[in-house]
Amino acid sequence: MAPRLKVFVTSDGLTDYVVATTAKTKALAAWGSHQDLFKTGLAHQTDDPALVKAATAQPGEVLRRPAGTRGELAKLKPAKAGKKKPAGPSKAAIRKVADLEKRLAEAEAAHTRALEALERKRRNLEARGEAELGYLRDRLSAARRALEP
Repeated sequence: MAPRLKVFVTSDGLTDYVVATTAKTKALAAWGSHQDLFKTGLAHQTDDPALVKAATAQPGEVLRRPAGTRGELAKLKPAKAGKKKPAGPSKAAIRKVADLEKRLAEAEAAHTRALEALERKRRNLEARGEAELGYLRDRLSAARRALEP
């Protein structure tokens, strides 16, 4: 025995959408809804004879009509799959990546050079400081020896 078809209706305010399926979940899938429109009260099952006759003649197909009218039901056009993505990245995107890679390499090289210069400066300061400390220690030792009787 074939499952009994039920007719479900929802609206987006401009258009009424009608579908004949065996379950609410199948109606939601046919409408492409990711939320439970029945739970929120935006969809319901109908017994309207005109809607039942039209929808059961094309089970699983979403039919539409202007919202709140008794106009003719028309088959909903399938959604477009969307634009095809280009086969690969554009030349501009490739140039942009190459330019950014070049700028990054230059920045890393400049950073390394700056760190090396700072390290040389630190070593020079350390050597000068050690030399000055050595000189002062020697003078202090000489001054202390001079104080001895």
